[in-house]
Amino acid sequence: MKRRLVITRGDSSKHKRFDLGLEDVLIPHVDASKGAKNPGVFLIHGPDEHRHREEEERLRNKIRADHEKALEEAKEKLKKSREEIRAEIQTEKNKVVQEMKTKEKKPLPPVPIPNLIGIDGGDPEDNDIRKKREKIKEMMKHAWDNYRIYGWGHNELRPIARKGHSTNIFGSSQMGATIVDALDTLYIMGLHDEFRDGQKWIEHNLDFSVNSEVSVFEVNIRFIGGLLAAYYLSGEEIFKIKAVQLAEKLLPAFNTPTGIPWAMVNLKSGVGRNWGWASAGSSILAEFGTLHMEFVHLSYLTGDPVYYKKVMHIRKLLQKMDRPNGLYPNYLNPRTGRWGQYHTSVGGLGDSFYEYLLKAWLMSDKTDHEARKMYDDAIEAIEKHLIKKSRGGLTFIGEWKNGHLEKKMGHLACFAGGMFALGADGSRMDKAGHYLELGAEIARTCHESYDRTALKLGPESFKFDGAVEAVAVRQAEKYYILRPEVIETYWYLWRFTHDPRYRQWGWEAALAIEKYCRVSGGFSGVKDVYSSTPTHDDVQQSFFLAETLKYLYLLFSSDDLLPLDHWVFNTEAHPLPVLHLANTTLSGNPAVR
Repeated sequence: MKRRLVITRGDSSKHKRFDLGLEDVLIPHVDASKGAKNPGVFLIHGPDEHRHREEEERLRNKIRADHEKALEEAKEKLKKSREEIRAEIQTEKNKVVQEMKTKEKKPLPPVPIPNLIGIDGGDPEDNDIRKKREKIKEMMKHAWDNYRIYGWGHNELRPIARKGHSTNIFGSSQMGATIVDALDTLYIMGLHDEFRDGQKWIEHNLDFSVNSEVSVFEVNIRFIGGLLAAYYLSGEEIFKIKAVQLAEKLLPAFNTPTGIPWAMVNLKSGVGRNWGWASAGSSILAEFGTLHMEFVHLSYLTGDPVYYKKVMHIRKLLQKMDRPNGLYPNYLNPRTGRWGQYHTSVGGLGDSFYEYLLKAWLMSDKTDHEARKMYDDAIEAIEKHLIKKSRGGLTFIGEWKNGHLEKKMGHLACFAGGMFALGADGSRMDKAGHYLELGAEIARTCHESYDRTALKLGPESFKFDGAVEAVAVRQAEKYYILRPEVIETYWYLWRFTHDPRYRQWGWEAALAIEKYCRVSGGFSGVKDVYSSTPTHDDVQQSFFLAETLKYLYLLFSSDDLLPLDHWVFNTEAHPLPVLHLANTTLSGNPAVR
């Protein structure tokens, strides 16, 4: 039985009292202002006060002895030559490096792999569809081969300049983001030589002990998600090992007063911070809310519950908070635990948080009822306050800003059509048909945003103001950067309805990408989809290989390739298997279970 103890600060005239439900414990507290010989010590007033005083004296003597020992060692060091000191430092460095290598090679516990169904094949019966699928595979090979030649090891490719490219989300290091992001696409397309090239690079070059500040969200969905998917598909242990090594580097980001992680973390120092532009130092809903799938799998594969506990803590905190109109604002301060600016969107800043609530339920073999309830509650509030129909009859998802609805929808929000379709089965009050139809309406709106441009490619965002519908107004919103969300929705709607329009619309998008985005050195985004002679942005995004081409390939494959009752795709389109466990808190490791 735990005893209640009152702890007071021994050297303070104003005792601070802490009531702790713990066993007797003495906590030393060194007061830097008084020097090591006079530390402040927490005294515990309990039945064994005399014993605690003796323990206090013992600690004082230990600190004094350590202090004197350090002084002696310093004197000895000063007697040595500069060369001797350098040699000692190098020896210590080598020792640390060796210890890190030993730790990295530590084997992970054996885990039963879920029954993996549909990891290859998917050949369509129809000859025309088969030819279209082959064309998508050829586009993937063009993108990969040029990256292999001109950008190998860099995060992304500049296909016109024909050199490597990176952005601040990956930090300053060459982490081969395109390699990791593309692996599972290569695998399911049967491009096994290319897959093996990527695997070799990861085995010999992918290093996370670099002094580099990275986005926790982006590194989680692209790297950890990509490595886990590659592991499940291929069974190659190196991918699991690398995923766990990286995950350990992300954990310091959670060291905040609330446990809501920082947006960025330095992989070497573990120091975290938030984006300067994000509502008074806030963390972003779509970033800290898009960790659950990967972290549950990490706990499953390692037997270490720390990953699961981190994401469940976030969930529990969100459940306790008040939500204006039932909506989740996009910003949350990790220091205070309070919402930032009241801005809600299903597009950028909010999107994948809702996606992961649904997918947590699906990934748990539909046993995580808490996640399903949070999803249903959120979707009801979104439908009530954000989803509207334009004068022309187009259903769109607006954004709640400063107490009113902004009638603008982003390309990122177009993923929601697929999400509504995916979540239809299991929805409340037998509304499966309603949500499947809502998904179809969103797909139609997003197709219109493509169809109303010169290039038949959609803009970054589009408005519904008066006579303007599904069209970008500002020049800064007219670009297309090879994004996947519209094609993603087409694929989900195809899987659930087999309505041929979705394959037709997907093929239209594929032809437009081939015509306007393909260059001799790969694929590039375009700056204005309303111009018939567009300028390229000269970036081949890693998500083009991870998502856009994967969803197109799946759209022209049969349903037995990665069937949705066995696989759940993370927000970067990396497939992770459903965990057929009664409770996802349980590890796959039998000893832990």
